[in-house]
Amino acid sequence: MRRLFLALLASLPGFTGAATPRPPADLLITNGRVLTMNATREVIADGCIVIRGERILAVGPAALAAQYAPARTIDARGGIVMPGMVNAHTHLAMTVFRGLGDDVPDRLRRFIFPLERNFVDRAVVRDGTLLGLLELIEGGVTTFADMYYFEDEVARVTRQAGLRAVLGQTIVNFPAPDSPEPYGGLALARQFIAAYRDDPLITPAFAPHAPYTVDPRHLRLVAEASAELGAPVLIHLAEMTEEMTSIRRDHQMTPVEFLDSVGLLNRRLVAAHCIFVSESDQALLQAREVGIAHALVANLKSAKGVAPALRMFEQGLRVGLATDGPMSGNTLDLIGQLGYVAKVHKLDRKDRNVMPAATVVEMATLGGARALHLEDRIGSLEAGKLADVVIVDTSSTALQPLYDPYSALVYAASPRDVRTTIVHGRILMEDRVVRTLDAEAIKARLRELGARIQTTLAGGLR
Repeated sequence: MRRLFLALLASLPGFTGAATPRPPADLLITNGRVLTMNATREVIADGCIVIRGERILAVGPAALAAQYAPARTIDARGGIVMPGMVNAHTHLAMTVFRGLGDDVPDRLRRFIFPLERNFVDRAVVRDGTLLGLLELIEGGVTTFADMYYFEDEVARVTRQAGLRAVLGQTIVNFPAPDSPEPYGGLALARQFIAAYRDDPLITPAFAPHAPYTVDPRHLRLVAEASAELGAPVLIHLAEMTEEMTSIRRDHQMTPVEFLDSVGLLNRRLVAAHCIFVSESDQALLQAREVGIAHALVANLKSAKGVAPALRMFEQGLRVGLATDGPMSGNTLDLIGQLGYVAKVHKLDRKDRNVMPAATVVEMATLGGARALHLEDRIGSLEAGKLADVVIVDTSSTALQPLYDPYSALVYAASPRDVRTTIVHGRILMEDRVVRTLDAEAIKARLRELGARIQTTLAGGLR
């Protein structure tokens, strides 16, 4: 009988007489509602993600898990498994000034620049950045773009935390905290780019502050250096009414046209804000493949206006979402921005059907990847892409019952619902415990720094 059974088994197609060994995997994520954010926005109700090394090996239904031999399995417990979010423009170290200069006019010149002049040094940038990194990890942001001073220090602690980033060394027309000479940031940027150009997590960049704080000659020098080194450029653009007025007066152009005239408007550029952009400006931004960081909440708080981000997204421009710095928008979590992005653009259009929740989630993930020109590597959960994955717990009261995961993320979720954050295949946070940073020590240092700043402020800023 046994011989007959073996003979029948041997006659089956594919039978080899021995069990086929399962291919190894470093990490499996199972039992999750997977939002792939791929070209068809495929949602897998009971899905599985297979990770080997720094890359996604496979994405599919629950049965996929049985095909691999994992070193580790994470049970998503029915939560939302999604690509890590991308914060396309911020200034992390400004967490040290969070809450200062709110609700006052001319905040940039009356508060931000004087605060930086009085307090910013390498140690302050380190501690402020660490707090910002902690907030990003806890909020499910896995990639960010940053412009600030001592950007090599930002890069050092970002690698320690394990996040992915495009980091721009600030270049400005006055003495800065890391450079006693105006425009000294240009030489610092070259050094920074040379040091980090092959780093798997850090993309170093030039960061001329804005068209109104960098003269045409130095903007051209940045454009030439960017082309020479193949390095990105981060800049504030079309953000202020006085910027529009001064550039029109001095150059008879819009800020977008002006940047084009100096050679900066190209695929290496990421432009933050773009509030005051005409249809012809938008066409130029699209033709040049410029990335756009839409920082809606920070712009609302400063009463600058609503950028035409919805129209630009509809037209196929590279629009991602951003918080701006924590002195502008006060928080660094993108989940808290999602509902504003949906609702404000509905109000702006007077149409409740526009900016549906799935589109907002796309802007926060694949849209941000496109804005940073990284969409071939991150932004969606697909085989071959880098393993930047977030698990959102859906057990909270505010998420019951859960019919539509996109709607839940945009209109009901909070950053505290993020349970697990993975970057480059490495678990940075699991079950709300950050593994790569000492959260309590970081917060304690910031409390001490805040007390010192408050004491100094009582005596008046210089």
